[in-house]
Amino acid sequence: MATRKEHLDIAGRDVTVTNPDKVFFPKTGHTKLDLVRYYQAVAEGALRGVADRPMALKRFVNGAEGEFFFQKRAPTSRPDWIETVELSFPSGRTAHEIVVGDEAQLVWVLNLGCIDLNPHPVRAQDLDHPDELRIDLDPVPGVSWTQVLDVAMLTNQTLEEFGLVGWPKTSGSRGFHVYCRIEPRWTFPEVRRAALAVAREVERRAPDLATSKWWKEERQGVFLDYNQNAKDRTTASAYSARPTPDARVSTPLTWEEVPDCRPEAFTIDTVAERFARIGDPSEGIDETAGSLERLLELSAEHETAGFGDAPWPPHFAKQAGEPPRVQPSKRRSASRTKERDGVVPPPAPGKTVGPTGRRRTKMPLIEIARAATEADARAGLERWKARHPDVWKDLAPSDVLVDSMRGRSTTWTRIRLNLRNVPEAKRPPQEALEVDYDPWEGVEWPGRSGS
Repeated sequence: MATRKEHLDIAGRDVTVTNPDKVFFPKTGHTKLDLVRYYQAVAEGALRGVADRPMALKRFVNGAEGEFFFQKRAPTSRPDWIETVELSFPSGRTAHEIVVGDEAQLVWVLNLGCIDLNPHPVRAQDLDHPDELRIDLDPVPGVSWTQVLDVAMLTNQTLEEFGLVGWPKTSGSRGFHVYCRIEPRWTFPEVRRAALAVAREVERRAPDLATSKWWKEERQGVFLDYNQNAKDRTTASAYSARPTPDARVSTPLTWEEVPDCRPEAFTIDTVAERFARIGDPSEGIDETAGSLERLLELSAEHETAGFGDAPWPPHFAKQAGEPPRVQPSKRRSASRTKERDGVVPPPAPGKTVGPTGRRRTKMPLIEIARAATEADARAGLERWKARHPDVWKDLAPSDVLVDSMRGRSTTWTRIRLNLRNVPEAKRPPQEALEVDYDPWEGVEWPGRSGS
């Protein structure tokens, strides 16, 4: 039986949507074609966020509740009106990525199964100098939405004092974004330094609300993720639908709207109506490119005061001046006596590596799950919680460590628990994992166990 196709005439181009009736959001019933129609309704705003930017394709071929994979390289089979540009990555590899510049190109990308749009912070005309500073507010578990908004408002105040215009938007998930257009004069490392300076300054002003600490075990409050400004990092752009059950949208706001906004209020239904009614609150963003000079001066002051660089993402090469890329709880003491006092957490039964690898740690960590999806990992955590209710009540939200780990072409989720707040006599031992997923199953390379 032939698969139904929808042919759309967009600016004189015939754009095909395959499987238009496929349900992409099972909880709401929205189909693939509904998603396309949403993006067409907000195309002016969505294109403002991605225009002329290379884009990593995050493909959900089975909808929002299915597995996704990242595709950096543009498909070889594509119309001649699909544009690409060659990027180089920190690994030394290169790839031609899609560059979206009009509505037809946008819909073509959506047909590949992309739900959200993930552009780089550079234009195709100059791939070495970002024109966007991205402040990504990432709350630790247990932090209220009100606190996220308080940190967003403080971030805006800080940016204003250093000569930049911040443009707010919901992330469509738990966090919040503030973007600034900047003059394309600085390199990726310099833009990252400026973002780190913002994070440290906001933390200085509100240490009980915000943090610049990279390691999860050191964080409290809302983390300002400066590493989103490192090369090859992408985030969901303005008007991106997100793979949430209720089809939420990363929605641009005015600063007057921020204190009372609710992320669940912005979905592909409500945002399309909102766009038709009020237009795009970020319409003027491209006219506000500012300078990083004052933030880089602040960064220099931090360095003079003894603040060096902060950790980079794990897949980046070790950077000059970067501190040890080891979690504080794993750092070996210079004192061998202290080192002998450390503990190597045992691996789960059937595993050769424990929850923290083989490094010594002072933290009593146990591992709960390794899963293909966060939902599966959290389901495993719920089962563990049901078996250990007396232990669970002693844990703080920050004791639940949920890590997104890199696999072959997608991510997987690991959950660990820090039992530091549990009386030693009550601490359960490391047990078999509730979910035991191996992202490298079937992959062989020299040195891999069993190869």
